[in-house]
Amino acid sequence: MIENEEIKLAEEQYSANSIQVLEGLEAVRKRPSMYIGDVGERGLHHLVYEVVDNCIDEAMAGFCTDVDVKILEDNSICVRDNGRGIPTGMHEKEHRSALEVVLTVLHAGGKFDKNSYKVSGGLHGVGVSCVNALSDLLVAEVHREGKIFVQKYSKGKPITPVQVVGEAQDTGTTITFHPDATIFTQTIVYKYDTLANRLRELAYLNKGIRITLTDLREKVDEFITAEDGERKATGRQVFRSETFYSELGLREFIDYLDGGAAKLIPEPVTVNSDKVIPIDIALQYNTGFSERIYSYVNNIHTIEGGTHLQGFKMGLSRSLKNYAEKNNLLAKFKGDLSPEDFREGLTAIISVKIAEPQFEGQTKTKLGNPEATSAVSQATAAAMDQYLEEHPKEAKTIVEKIVLAATARAAARKAREMVQRKTPMGGAGMPGKLADCSDHDPEKCELFLVEGDSAGGTAKQGRDRRIQAILPLRGKILNVEKAAQDRAFESQEVRNIYTALGVTVAQEDETGEKHMDLSKLRYHKVIIMTDADVDGSHIACLILTFFFRYMFDLIKNGYVYLATPPLYLVKKGKEERYCWTDAQRDAATQELGRGTDKGVTVQRYKGLGEMSDEQLWETTMDPARRVLRQITIENAADAERTFSMLMGDDVPPRRAFIEENAHYANIDA
Repeated sequence: MIENEEIKLAEEQYSANSIQVLEGLEAVRKRPSMYIGDVGERGLHHLVYEVVDNCIDEAMAGFCTDVDVKILEDNSICVRDNGRGIPTGMHEKEHRSALEVVLTVLHAGGKFDKNSYKVSGGLHGVGVSCVNALSDLLVAEVHREGKIFVQKYSKGKPITPVQVVGEAQDTGTTITFHPDATIFTQTIVYKYDTLANRLRELAYLNKGIRITLTDLREKVDEFITAEDGERKATGRQVFRSETFYSELGLREFIDYLDGGAAKLIPEPVTVNSDKVIPIDIALQYNTGFSERIYSYVNNIHTIEGGTHLQGFKMGLSRSLKNYAEKNNLLAKFKGDLSPEDFREGLTAIISVKIAEPQFEGQTKTKLGNPEATSAVSQATAAAMDQYLEEHPKEAKTIVEKIVLAATARAAARKAREMVQRKTPMGGAGMPGKLADCSDHDPEKCELFLVEGDSAGGTAKQGRDRRIQAILPLRGKILNVEKAAQDRAFESQEVRNIYTALGVTVAQEDETGEKHMDLSKLRYHKVIIMTDADVDGSHIACLILTFFFRYMFDLIKNGYVYLATPPLYLVKKGKEERYCWTDAQRDAATQELGRGTDKGVTVQRYKGLGEMSDEQLWETTMDPARRVLRQITIENAADAERTFSMLMGDDVPPRRAFIEENAHYANIDA
């Protein structure tokens, strides 16, 4: 009876007055995640990309050559370009300045006028108006028509009119904004490296554009490169800054991404065409086993691929197969070639520019334009045909690698079938070392991948047996970056991970994309828990490399985490503090010692086995108190390069990386 009364009351309250109309940018502030993805760290950085995209649009139209991005002391962002400058005249329909229209009206801007921009970046055209809505202060400065125009906004609303404040000898637009802390409640602190990765990518995708990033929040030691190639400190401190500029575009992008791999052919193969749509492709074969292909549409990374990627794969396979058959290079090979054989050890970047891209897929980053398939396929095949004819030695080397890939694939298939049969659904049961949980709801269940039997035993004693499963791993698992598929699937530890998770090996669909069937995944949290020392970090890196190469869908869906066991236990009498950093240790020492370290003991945990099961539960496994680091891939291309560099065969890039980042490292005594 009470329930019926509540329903009746709700019906009476739902009237015409219940319908809210959000005017201007209120919708953005009300539902910001609909426009920028989220209001966490990712969405915060997305604000910068939206402003920079406008600068890149000017550059692609031929009116801008330089973009300058600064992180200011208060975490404001300043983006300046030397383009034409946003128009400031009176808008005929809106009866206000065109600058104000661009900054306060959704879907307003020159990119919707084909006469202004042939192509433009961004998915929805909401761009800088969204940035304005989500900033507590935004200042627009336009240099145009010999004058300097300035207007200020707060939370999407103008707080000053457009004012002329001086004369200008140049043209361009400067947008300075500070994110609204009431929207971005997690953080408003920008990460230099996150911004640098995207700006570097944009510089490679748009050759000839100079993009500078400067961080004015702190100074770093200045280094110069001597004539002998050695980096030397000057003794001065400067603001951290980098300039990204590429004269050759994707050719240099390939060299950057493939820096940690041994090349199979001396120079990248390039594809350039603008018959149907502008197409820019660079590809390089290396001696490794991974396939790394990145596709872009109007500078947008199409992480789900699409018709342009499908066309590239078709054109590449057709050209290589025709060349091999025509030159009798497959005479001794008795097996069958699969499309994936042509892409083993391949690094490729596909960039197309389309006036009206059609996106589909869950993340709206899968290209659906049908004309892209044939255009990219024909352009790729034509360029590859020419390269193979002009470079017979390199052509033979590539075909030999394809044959080896096909041979290894046959062996991998047998090993893969063994993995499939050993999944729980295949009837072979769980790995013997797995201590499973009693609950069967994947959303509640967690699997801890633990380093060694000793730590595994402690974790089994300390866990919540209802929702937490433990799988001890023996030693360091196989480095899959250096191993072919057959070796990976023959590894007992790799098989155990597949079996415990209940998933099957990723399979290619009709478009050539590899995906895992996650419908039978048994745990929605896969937590890597290793010792807090150098060996533990190496083991975690090996496991992450395996997930990145063979189970990327787990990372993509947010199922992979790193546990963070404490480094120290600070004690005085019965009082104790767990500490995860040196700063926390020092603070705890001062707190417990009442300003001195007298009577305070500090225990450094180098292994999980040094903790009791109660301590491990309390610090690392208890969902109410632990800290988990979710593994995400913000920039797949840069992550790809890092894995290749750190886990691959080529030593010099790894050495250079260690030398440049040694000051961030914690070295165990």
